[in-house]
Amino acid sequence: MKHKIRILLIEDHPEYREVIELALKKEPDMELHGQFGSAEAALHRLQERPRHSEPDIILLDLNLPGMGGLEALPLLSQAAPSAKIIILTQSDKEEDVLCAITLGAAGYLLKSASLRQITDGIRMVMAGGASLDADVARFLLKTLQANLPRKTPEPLLSKREMEILTLLAEGLVQKEIALKLNISSTTVVTHINHIYGKLNVTNAPSAINKAHLSGMFTS
Repeated sequence: MKHKIRILLIEDHPEYREVIELALKKEPDMELHGQFGSAEAALHRLQERPRHSEPDIILLDLNLPGMGGLEALPLLSQAAPSAKIIILTQSDKEEDVLCAITLGAAGYLLKSASLRQITDGIRMVMAGGASLDADVARFLLKTLQANLPRKTPEPLLSKREMEILTLLAEGLVQKEIALKLNISSTTVVTHINHIYGKLNVTNAPSAINKAHLSGMFTS
């Protein structure tokens, strides 16, 4: 039989710890593996326990007495490398979100989330996904989009093909183009056939017209 998801809770408010404890007791596939009011106490216990008794999930508050959650996160990862850490906090500060994700948090949930959202988030992380508050997910998406390099679309025609198409538009015939570009007529014909294929046309006037309509001629 598959073991229950073992959850370690690091939260300094006793009332909220009790809320989470009661919620986990109602979940047949979860168990509270331990709860601590400070990161230091949790780290001490993890360092004492044998590796096989590590928790599967660590629910970590950020605003803790003494060592804060962000400071503790990498230390918890070292002490329990197989555990996945989900931030469970009131903080929706953008810098906290980015820092936690950068440090390796597998999820970021706000305490305003429902208990069902929290338990579903635990299962999602255990299944290999990421559990994120909806507002946090939207913020991360915007941040990612803002930092993506702006890619310039690859030109449809190569530089040489554009040279030949431009000369065709200027009225030059194949032999004249070959002389002007110092290439063979056979090579010109090959390029022209490629141009027709890429533009999905069958003759030079159609190719020139389509190139104009597509804004391919810069001058």
